[in-house]
Amino acid sequence: MGTRKKANMTIDPSFVIGEIDPRIYGSFIEHLGRAVYGGVYEPDHASATKEGFRQDVLDLVKELHVPIVRYPGGNMVSGYNWEDGVGPLENRPKKLELAWRVLEPNYVGTNEFATWAKQANAEVMMAVNLGTRGVDAARNLLEYCNHPEGSYYSDLRASHGYKQPHRIKTWCLGNEMDGPWQIGHKTAEEYGRLANETAKAMRLVDPSIELVACGSSNIDMPTFPEWEATTLEHTYEEVDYISLHQYYGNTSNDSASYLAKTLEMDRFIETVIATCDYIKAKKRSKKTMYLSFDEWNVWYHSREADSKMEPWSIAPPQLEDVYNFEDALLVGSMLMSFLKRADRVKMACLAQLVNVIAPIMTENGGPAWRQTIFYPYMHVSVFGRGVSLQPVVQTPHYDTKAYTDVPQLDTAVVYNEESEQLTIFGLNRHLDDSLTVTIDVRGFESYQIKEHIVLENKDLKAVNTKRNEQVKPHSNGDAKVGDGKVTAHFSAASWHVIRLEKRS
Repeated sequence: MGTRKKANMTIDPSFVIGEIDPRIYGSFIEHLGRAVYGGVYEPDHASATKEGFRQDVLDLVKELHVPIVRYPGGNMVSGYNWEDGVGPLENRPKKLELAWRVLEPNYVGTNEFATWAKQANAEVMMAVNLGTRGVDAARNLLEYCNHPEGSYYSDLRASHGYKQPHRIKTWCLGNEMDGPWQIGHKTAEEYGRLANETAKAMRLVDPSIELVACGSSNIDMPTFPEWEATTLEHTYEEVDYISLHQYYGNTSNDSASYLAKTLEMDRFIETVIATCDYIKAKKRSKKTMYLSFDEWNVWYHSREADSKMEPWSIAPPQLEDVYNFEDALLVGSMLMSFLKRADRVKMACLAQLVNVIAPIMTENGGPAWRQTIFYPYMHVSVFGRGVSLQPVVQTPHYDTKAYTDVPQLDTAVVYNEESEQLTIFGLNRHLDDSLTVTIDVRGFESYQIKEHIVLENKDLKAVNTKRNEQVKPHSNGDAKVGDGKVTAHFSAASWHVIRLEKRS
């Protein structure tokens, strides 16, 4: 049995890190596995809308309040011709999709996805192909999507039944171009030049767009962080964001170290910020570069199954990780990493949204259900709107096989002045020791506890299936407030959302 430890926090409304951009709660749909076909799109499903989208999936996406969805890739975009996915369905080609070695039927393309996103109350973050293509295809796609009328590509869109422009604001300049696995892989010099020239052309078509340059594919890339520095040398004045990608797994079954992996994520973010600021200083620029963490999640459960897949089928199951309870705890911690740097991390995309390393799973022709990671993602998305505050935290620390000095309490705080709500997100990382948490909230006079949500389970490996939801939150947390202090008990390895609101 573990022991009960003590942690203290002080929260004050004047300790502001930054305004939270809701787009940090974004997600990602790639033409990969059953993300599109059998995920968001299944015309024969009992819940299908007239456009062929699964309504049960749309309902779950809306529960998550996903503000933006990256599309159509991912590795897939580096070999994708957008023209294959527009126009009459019967004319669309079936193509060999080289990134994931499947057959792409192109039943869903740019227009269909823009329609789906609207139904899901989300914006589109569109990626352009800078692997096998470049400036020309990117500017043409932008003209097709955003130009009102009277030009070749805007009129082509109208002829396809979409008179109104999609007005897509956010555009990714390629995907993971530093990766040797990428179709059309580039050196940093090659990519930086191409991204800059593409950005300039796209801004001539539509000056109102925001652009994301490719950063490193993960922190372990041998070219990190030189890749960011070289890319930004070329693109600094033309782009608004640089991307970060990172996935974690517990392949060694060391759960104590696994729940501390966000210490690496924090280091990754800090290093990219430092690199951006170095280029800013070097260029004597007044502009601040922001971060788009547009791929992140847990991904390791399905790798063995994927290695046995036969190529060239349509929408086979791929990357279908079945998430457990400890994965949900880590996902909560990763979300808090973004909140702690809300002044610089302005967009993030949980990769992905349905079936492929996803919070939502479906059965073809059958039900949709919530994976374990659905819950912390939903909590932070729904309740994490406002400004991020910097708490002063005293917590016990401990060592694992992989990390030293791990804080037992991981926490992030969000204040919404307009709705007079204060939300404390907390993770007790320790596998055995519980925590008594005392929070000084004297800066929030006459605030009372509205709810204390807890996600806990005795079994770190517990999973959710279509028939049995073993991991789900309850609202029976014991947080109470008195004399300007909140006290709460955090059991070992548990996720918490303490919500306070001003007494009327």
